[in-house]
Amino acid sequence: MSFSSSSRLLRHVTLLAAAVLLAAGSSSAQFAPPSSTSDGTPSANESSSTAWELAANTSSDALPAAPSPEGAASGGQSGGYQSQSIWSRMTFEVGGGFNAPTSESSRYITWGGQLNLGAGYRFNPHFSTLIEYQFMDDKLPGAIIAQTGATGGNAHIWSFTLAPVYELFPSHTNDVYITGGGGFYRKVTNFTNPVPTQYCTYFYCGYGYANQVVGHFSSNQGGWNIGGGFSHRMGGQYGDSKVKLFAEARFLDVLSPAMTTAPNGLGTTSVGAGTKVIPVTFGVRW
Repeated sequence: MSFSSSSRLLRHVTLLAAAVLLAAGSSSAQFAPPSSTSDGTPSANESSSTAWELAANTSSDALPAAPSPEGAASGGQSGGYQSQSIWSRMTFEVGGGFNAPTSESSRYITWGGQLNLGAGYRFNPHFSTLIEYQFMDDKLPGAIIAQTGATGGNAHIWSFTLAPVYELFPSHTNDVYITGGGGFYRKVTNFTNPVPTQYCTYFYCGYGYANQVVGHFSSNQGGWNIGGGFSHRMGGQYGDSKVKLFAEARFLDVLSPAMTTAPNGLGTTSVGAGTKVIPVTFGVRW
């Protein structure tokens, strides 16, 4: 072998060794763990990896937890009662029905109808208090009317009372409650006679007869009532509606005085003390 051939072979071997060493160094650099520089600062590769990890953790922590179905269904409510503002605790009622006298008062008053309106505040699921307005329209017994010489008569009783209500099962669809209270009552006893009255339609006018008050007497006094009722909740998306239908009965004692009088010049008539009736009311409360 000549010297020139030996030199070419040596150069090829040297180039091949250099290529192998270069490839090995590149492979080590790719798989080597992140390292710090001589002054303790993280290298570029390490900084990039740490930034990605922090971003992933921050995104995961920033997402809010999904609400539970149970929490959404309950809505923080119990039986239609929700503790929020003062307006959410207000309660109202509208009702009407009939009332019957007790045997003791049936000599001075008969059956009639009544209207009841109320508004109040619910302190907790069980207890609320309402201010109630009630108007009663009852007929008078024939014997009382005959004493005056009139042909008809009625007794009108209206009142403003404070009425606490205690519900036994407020979270149930069907509930039972106890109520009662007292306040101011005004009773007006009217006597009527038919009198000629003009009436008109779209086509003509004519005369007829209508009952008009020809005499009356009245009294102002206190009174009290007590009773109970049954209510039924009207649904709601989760059975939490505040609207309830109710039916109730109470014992009512109007502390009216005994009176003997000749109203507006009519004949003399007498009524006994106290007006005791049993109002039965059907309505809605919310």
